[in-house]
Amino acid sequence: MPTGGRSFLSQLWVLAKPYWVSDERWAARGLLALCVGLSLGSIYVSVLVNHWNAAFYNALQQFDLPEFLWQLGIFALLTIANVGLAVYQAYFRQLLQVRWRRWLTEHFVAGWLEDRAYYRMALQGSTDNPDQRISEDLWLFIVYTTGYVLGLLSSAVTLISFVIILWGLSGTLVVPLGRFGSVTVYGYMVWAALLYAIGGTWWTLRIGRPLVGLSFDQQRHEANFRFSLGRFRDHAESIALHRGEASERMHFQHRFADILRNYWAIMERQKRLTAFTWVYGQLALVAPILVAAPRYFMKQIQLGGLMQTAQAFNQVQGALSFVVNSYPDIARWQAIVSRMNEFHRHVQGSGLGAAERITIVHNGRPAIHIENLDVDLPSGQPLITGFGLTVAPGHSVFIAGPPGSGKTTLLRAISGIWPFGRGRIELPAGKREMIVPQKPYLPLGTLRDVLTHGAPSATGDAHQHAPAADLELRHALERCGLRHLGDRLDEERNWAQSLSLSEQTCLAFAHVLVQRPDLVFLDEATAGLDATTEATLYRVLREELPHATVISVGHRETLRALHDARVELVRAGPRSVTPGTSPGD
Repeated sequence: MPTGGRSFLSQLWVLAKPYWVSDERWAARGLLALCVGLSLGSIYVSVLVNHWNAAFYNALQQFDLPEFLWQLGIFALLTIANVGLAVYQAYFRQLLQVRWRRWLTEHFVAGWLEDRAYYRMALQGSTDNPDQRISEDLWLFIVYTTGYVLGLLSSAVTLISFVIILWGLSGTLVVPLGRFGSVTVYGYMVWAALLYAIGGTWWTLRIGRPLVGLSFDQQRHEANFRFSLGRFRDHAESIALHRGEASERMHFQHRFADILRNYWAIMERQKRLTAFTWVYGQLALVAPILVAAPRYFMKQIQLGGLMQTAQAFNQVQGALSFVVNSYPDIARWQAIVSRMNEFHRHVQGSGLGAAERITIVHNGRPAIHIENLDVDLPSGQPLITGFGLTVAPGHSVFIAGPPGSGKTTLLRAISGIWPFGRGRIELPAGKREMIVPQKPYLPLGTLRDVLTHGAPSATGDAHQHAPAADLELRHALERCGLRHLGDRLDEERNWAQSLSLSEQTCLAFAHVLVQRPDLVFLDEATAGLDATTEATLYRVLREELPHATVISVGHRETLRALHDARVELVRAGPRSVTPGTSPGD
């Protein structure tokens, strides 16, 4: 949730700093310097336009036609310069933004994927919609940050430049105080602009402050609604089979109601803010004329001086009113920075301390060895205590137990993706591992991509494959009962929707045969198959990978005969182990 100004600046620095000290820092700094230089050029042209105002309106007042035409020519040159500076300032700013986005996206994605941080964050429920934060919030963070940092710099330079001009144009104002004499105010137009902008900024902050929190919530509600729609798409078949349209519709309505309720609050707050900023802006059109009018009517300045003074006043109060003019977007910027910083903190903090996590050791010992293992839930509640097991190479173990006994969680801990708990798991060094879940994961792409997913990248043209590779893929498909897919290796489609659940399971086993891992973890991988197909796939696995160590979890008794040993877990109590749970010892 967004916090105070100092916290916001520290959060902004944490997110922005890595890019500006990265290996792209010199190109980034060069583009930033170019943007700043073009911005300064635009301010210089604005100063020239201010001086042009005096000459142009004086020519009008004096009915000097040649001077009037000359000033029109000067104005044309200034306009050309202004347009050129504005075009290239926008171009180089966008170039900086897209380069920054490319680097920062790669940086965040790498951190999210590193050491399976994404998985632990999902288990802990610490961050909602990480995909939306990477794809949308990150880009908005860059756009707002570059825009407002350059905008603040431009406002500061504009303020300095036109304060000097306005101070010189203001002259002095003598304020009579009756019998107390009088007070002489030097540069009174500057003080008038300052007071006008400070008052406007104070009221803007007071009216608009709730927009920061509302914008934060709006981003979250929008992302939740988008996620629910995507989830509906991914599970369309299951919903259709369960006739779940009415329930899903109610769910959509609930999520969308959150969006509307929050947006109504934003509308109400923005209505107040818009009313004030419009009044503030309209008064700014006449305020400098009213303040400078006494000197004009006393004939201390001409019409050109009056217009130059008014334009300088507006430049000064405009620079000082940067917050007033941009507050709704600044509120969204603060909300986005807060969301991105929250995501960054959870990525960095998703790991556990060394004393609090399960220790995975890869050593020269050929067997899988588990010693005094405690497995906890993310909340810290114990699930399995004092577990021990040794499995020699080429042997298989079936871990059974009722629902809730922790068998799937135990398998996750052994495979290294579940850190919650204590104890030591020793795995043989230099061996490839693979886990097959109950619902297979089939990546988008060709069937070849599905079968080779996770394999080391090959050099050369990705579309050129040696005949032996095709033979290997077809062999794996045939052994797993998918011979009819052998001629569709380069067909690209969503295979998770094109194949039945049993075909997806067989394809997952074919993937194992292609990858040829040394350690295979099967998480109820055959739960959707009949007993005959299940036995066939396990037999093929042993024939094709005779030296692989296999650990399976499940609850079907048919699996018992397909393994060398069995471990029985008991729900909410100590485990019970049948004899022979350490094959090869």
